[in-house]
Amino acid sequence: MSTVSSVNLAMVHTADWAGKLGSTGIDKRPASGRIRIESTGVTGDTVVNKVDHGRWFQAVYAFDSEDLAHWSSELGMELTPGKAGENLTTSEIDIDDAVIGQRLRFGDAVLRVTGPRVPCQVFAGFWDVRGLAKKFTAHGRPGTYLAVEEPGEVWAGAPIEVLSTPEHGVTVAEVFAVSRGRRYELSEHVAQALDDLPPEWAEEVRTRIALGAVSA
Repeated sequence: MSTVSSVNLAMVHTADWAGKLGSTGIDKRPASGRIRIESTGVTGDTVVNKVDHGRWFQAVYAFDSEDLAHWSSELGMELTPGKAGENLTTSEIDIDDAVIGQRLRFGDAVLRVTGPRVPCQVFAGFWDVRGLAKKFTAHGRPGTYLAVEEPGEVWAGAPIEVLSTPEHGVTVAEVFAVSRGRRYELSEHVAQALDDLPPEWAEEVRTRIALGAVSA
């Protein structure tokens, strides 16, 4: 059964690697009990960079426990829940295979898949891995941002249930591949999901698809 294995809240750091704002909430730690998810995000969490990470379609970030295990092995370091900056660590569900616009129930909350997370230099600095953004992009499993359709509570062990899935079938991983300038053969397929992407991201994907068509 697909479950939330951990709900994680930020521990804010001030550091040289924390980007132009000088501080970041990327380091998230497991929280106990039931945590409320509202339309603005996860109660008790802190998002420092609200321009790049705090918009309505980035209210919640989910990442697979299986992918944490992959990177732990790949990099020779222990990556515990929350260390990818995720609010929800998931288990027994391929969150990167989630379909854009898909509606999922996490515990009592209903969330909608909006798109992939794009790795940044703060992420690389947090893990202290040179070239991490490039490695992460090549691996192609970025985790999933979600918007909140129905606020509710979520907790470690909460079930995850698929409520509805758009017919286009375009996944988070496929949007990520095209938006990062990879796998242009997916462009026509990914274009079917533009109406289910947030307007800002839809425009970015349109531009990337157009560039790919010109360079092909």
